[in-house]
Amino acid sequence: MRYQIDCEQTISGDLDSVWATWTDMASFPNWDPREEEMRLDAPFGVGATGFSKQRGVRPGSNFRVTLVEPKTRWVNQVPLPGGTLTMDHLLTDLGAGKIHLLKRYIVEGPMALAFRLFYARGIRAEAPETFGALEKEAQRRHEDTVRHR
Repeated sequence: MRYQIDCEQTISGDLDSVWATWTDMASFPNWDPREEEMRLDAPFGVGATGFSKQRGVRPGSNFRVTLVEPKTRWVNQVPLPGGTLTMDHLLTDLGAGKIHLLKRYIVEGPMALAFRLFYARGIRAEAPETFGALEKEAQRRHEDTVRHR
């Protein structure tokens, strides 16, 4: 069994700052309204493991970073009973300070139905706020960098 959700939005920003913010996983609870706890046990890169807990009743989970294509894409994977949850983060530089973001959730295995019934609606509803918070934090970081040059 397989289930997929795509959440996407175009934001304004500097690609370097957006990439740096979206891959600084330990900082997510500081700016992402969905994240309660996020830990990365090694520097960001393929093979790094960590733990994530979103606010509310969602359970926390361990994950592993499985793919990194700098400034373009990164993927992390969560083991589930009998399957996996893969989260694919894609950035497309549209030019003129616009970046298209896509976060794709792919659930494989028997948990796909539960994911669809219990989590999909909330994820879709919260995505615009999370993408907006990412845009705001990346802009703040970019301004800090420019100010300190």
